[in-house]
Amino acid sequence: MNLFLIALLIALVAVLATLALAGYIFYRIIKRYFDNQQKMAMLQMRVDEHREAVKLVTPIRLQAYERMVLYLERISPESLVLRCYQPGMDTRLLQGVMTKTIRDEWEHNLSQQVYLSSEAWNRIRNAKDEMIGIINSAAISTPADADPTRLASNIFASVTEGELPTASALEFVKQEMRDL
Repeated sequence: MNLFLIALLIALVAVLATLALAGYIFYRIIKRYFDNQQKMAMLQMRVDEHREAVKLVTPIRLQAYERMVLYLERISPESLVLRCYQPGMDTRLLQGVMTKTIRDEWEHNLSQQVYLSSEAWNRIRNAKDEMIGIINSAAISTPADADPTRLASNIFASVTEGELPTASALEFVKQEMRDL
């Protein structure tokens, strides 16, 4: 009988050990499942937050691109000369008003760089700098006592020799807007 009790005790210990091992394995599987569920829920929350942020930021970004397109159009020679010229101006005054207009509008739009790509912002800045350079170069080659229309024609002559500085920046910005 002793032998029977020992065998029964060994069998009972084996069954309990098997149950304990099965319980531990079950616990690990369930824990991993709930951990994964929690990670999925956190990931879904992040995705939802990102979607909401994109919904909010995309219109603002598009508006920034629109404003910079308008800026590039406004600093193009045709638009700039027509907006800045006033009867009775001399050449140097027209030069000063055009460069001041470009700089003032630039400063007004500085905050838009937050929403534009670095490449777009650099191209716009380069277009601005080139336009100021073209105006100043044309003014140097125009006699101070000349009619301001001569300055305008020198500016137009400068930009017809090559590509308009604002045109390439404008194309780049438009392409980025389409990609958005």
